[in-house]
Amino acid sequence: MANIAKGNRSYNWFWIAGLWAALGILDATQNVLAMRHEGMHHSWARMFFTLAFAWLPWALVTPIVIHLGRRYPLVRKPVQGLIHLGAVIAIDLVVAAWATTLQVLLQPWVPDFKTPPFQITWPVKFAAGLVPAFILYAGILLVMYVLDSKAKAAAQQTHTARLNEQLSYAQLNALQRQIEPHFIFNTLNSIAGLVRVNNNEAAVAMIVALSDFLRRVAGTSIDARVRLAQEVESLEKYLHIQQVRFAGRLKLELQIPEELREAQVPSLLLQPLAENAIKHGIALRAQGGEVRVAASRSDGVLRLSVYNDGPLLDRDGCSVRNGIGLSNLRTRLTLLYGGDFDLRLENHGITGVQVSVTLPYREA
Repeated sequence: MANIAKGNRSYNWFWIAGLWAALGILDATQNVLAMRHEGMHHSWARMFFTLAFAWLPWALVTPIVIHLGRRYPLVRKPVQGLIHLGAVIAIDLVVAAWATTLQVLLQPWVPDFKTPPFQITWPVKFAAGLVPAFILYAGILLVMYVLDSKAKAAAQQTHTARLNEQLSYAQLNALQRQIEPHFIFNTLNSIAGLVRVNNNEAAVAMIVALSDFLRRVAGTSIDARVRLAQEVESLEKYLHIQQVRFAGRLKLELQIPEELREAQVPSLLLQPLAENAIKHGIALRAQGGEVRVAASRSDGVLRLSVYNDGPLLDRDGCSVRNGIGLSNLRTRLTLLYGGDFDLRLENHGITGVQVSVTLPYREA
């Protein structure tokens, strides 16, 4: 929020000079053309210069008016209006003195009449310019308040967006930390099962594969998004562990085109899908089965799918949909993509089940 206050104290001299110059030129042009139309014969060049440059003091005092408006806002303490009243009178005195000096020196009204001396013209111009000075002063304050309100609202939105982004990444990090121990516990249970049946060779192979997988996950889990190639490498490590566990009953097929391996995907996207396929599909079949992971791209959308041989889902498939893997993944996808994704779990073919994810295609 400190940046907001700092930005509020800045002045755009280009716009200030441009606006007052445009107003001065417009005023001078309008008066010169009107007088010429009436058949007058003044010194037009000197008159144009006098009328245009009479607005110079307003350009110079505009930052002062802005500063006073911000330091003594009328909306908080109306009594501070006395400060602004004094400022209007002081500005009108300066503007009147400047305009009088120009007219006395340049005499733009000749040959019709000559401008009286300074001490006579200045009070007259001060009195005549007091009401316009109030209007111009109020206009500067109004524009300043509108612009400051918009700037403050924009800064507040940016600040809120940053906080939401930090919160989202904190939630993503927590969700990723949730999925990792879930997988580790399942793997350790499998290793314990192998030890109980004295299949020590398979248990050792599974421990080595688990260590390799965790080493890779530890290096990438802090990233919310990774390359699809990295995700496939982690998946292969995970599936190697499962192949040891199922002792040849698990078949694996990866259909990931090379041109899609640079696509950007959420970290730990495929592993929970594959784990879900094995837990609710392959593990329930005595003969095992196949897990097929595929990726395709169409119309700017990346589609990832994980298929297993079944068994088929029941009527609603709630036990699978509400499991930690899919519910965790759905929450992470919502945090990363809002509503711009699709996650479906459905029966596929006669004996298979497939979960598919569609995401906007972006290269890492």
